[in-house]
Amino acid sequence: MDLEVKGVAASPTSQTQPFSGRKKPLQQGWTSGPWAIQNAYPPVVPRLDLGSLVDSDDEDQDIIPENLPAPSSKYKLKYQQYNTEMKEGYKQYSQRNSEKTKSNVPHPESPEIKIDDKCVQGKESSVDGLTTLDRKALLQQGFAESPCNAQHSTRKSNAGIAESWIRRGRGAAGTQNDAQEVVAAEKKKQTVAEQVLVDYLSRAVISDPEQNLTLEKQESTCILPDSKVAPLRFRKRTLHETKIKTQSTLTENVLSHKVQFDGRIITRNGRDACRELIGFFFTHDQSLTIYEYRQFGKNRTNVLPFIHKSIYSHQCGRRKGKQYQVGDFYTGATLTFLSSDHPGLPESIKKNTLLRVRITNIDQMVLDSLKTASVEPDDDIICQEANDSLVLKAIQDVLKEKLHKRGVRILTGLGKYFQQLDKEGDGLLHKSDFKQALKVFHFEISEKDFESLWYILNGNDNDKVDYGEFKRAIIGEMNEYRKSFVRKAFMKLDFNKTGFVSVIDISKCYCAKKHPQVASGHSTEEDIKSSFLETLRESCGKSDEVSYGEFEDYYEGLSIGMENDEDFVNILRTPWGI
Repeated sequence: MDLEVKGVAASPTSQTQPFSGRKKPLQQGWTSGPWAIQNAYPPVVPRLDLGSLVDSDDEDQDIIPENLPAPSSKYKLKYQQYNTEMKEGYKQYSQRNSEKTKSNVPHPESPEIKIDDKCVQGKESSVDGLTTLDRKALLQQGFAESPCNAQHSTRKSNAGIAESWIRRGRGAAGTQNDAQEVVAAEKKKQTVAEQVLVDYLSRAVISDPEQNLTLEKQESTCILPDSKVAPLRFRKRTLHETKIKTQSTLTENVLSHKVQFDGRIITRNGRDACRELIGFFFTHDQSLTIYEYRQFGKNRTNVLPFIHKSIYSHQCGRRKGKQYQVGDFYTGATLTFLSSDHPGLPESIKKNTLLRVRITNIDQMVLDSLKTASVEPDDDIICQEANDSLVLKAIQDVLKEKLHKRGVRILTGLGKYFQQLDKEGDGLLHKSDFKQALKVFHFEISEKDFESLWYILNGNDNDKVDYGEFKRAIIGEMNEYRKSFVRKAFMKLDFNKTGFVSVIDISKCYCAKKHPQVASGHSTEEDIKSSFLETLRESCGKSDEVSYGEFEDYYEGLSIGMENDEDFVNILRTPWGI
């Protein structure tokens, strides 16, 4: 051992010279200095260059191999979407902070003037009078010309027949999805119809006062104790005595003489507007009832009465005070009820004086068969309603040119304007407010036409009129076939049924892959999506969420310039996947 140690110690100084610089640090860092001297490193150990451990700017470039494959288009798109969402979130955060800062600073301008400059006149105008917002909104109409919708264009020649079948509840099942929707709708209607029969037939027997009297007589009967005869409480195993003749004359045959219809609530509240209502009008006593169909998940459903069965009358219009008849039920008809007569309604509905239910679909074949035996309608009222329709149509024709290709900007701006004027939040405005709105948005209506319009809408002789009714009267509205797809798109986005959808969720669900400009390569998916989000955000009162009323106004504006129903449906079907 001594020879080996001496041999190592006696090695040439040239071999130990590279390690001579480490003796001092080792002796400073370790308390046993002699151990480091006696156990010198062998010459085969490479020299540790501490200078090379310093951070370098080229370190990352050296780590990445040069032979890595290029990322696929799928991951490029995912990264682009992630990057866009991050930028969008930061932009919304900055906007919220700026709005909070501006809210503390007094502005000399009123909010009405701001809306006028932003939504009516526009910041930039082109030769044809369209602003940048108008041109971006019109990009959504390109989905109607998408090549993927060729299968729907082959059915455009039969659109009238298809629509009539759809409105009768039979459906125009040109695709598998349409067929599944028709089957689901028929199953839903059958479930509600069965529930109505169960409610009114069984309730008539159970609630009969003779039921309790019969049971009391049986219990009071003296029965001698007998070991072979069981007590009465064990022998009586039925829910009620079926042999009792009830005072109610309702039978399954009587309740079968009815007309069934689908309905929706006319409101800007998204939660109430998306309620699924199914109603029945019974001809034997001219009564009606409306049920709400609720679905929880995929398999759990619930059917509850929304408007209880009774005889009701019109609450506004030319027919105010008159009882509902078969002739009052058709697709597009509006049923009015007093909210105070129905204490079980939701609080959001009871705060309004009237509940308006629009009939969206009706069994036309049954309705035609029942009309033959109905009472003749009042010719005077029909003539007055026809004159009212002519007045409204004349006003709408005057404003049609003003709204051409500008419907989105004007309609959404008008909705925001009315909301700011509605300080009480009940949806009602004064006559002077409507005149001011027409002046701000440059709607040229003569004084005579305005007075006729006010007389038609102000049927209750009140100082205020619902601004939603006023807007539908002067501009019109899309038919119920188009409106049904708008509700489907919003219900798909609003899966929590709150009536509001965040802009981030809309951005995630919106797909511009099948837009013609994207397919031809003239634009990217992100360009079409950003144009849509920009125009939608401009139409909203808040920058980070969209209400049902604002969503409906947006597509109401797009619907104005489109004649064909199928073209409009493709604008909703393609980007939202419905």
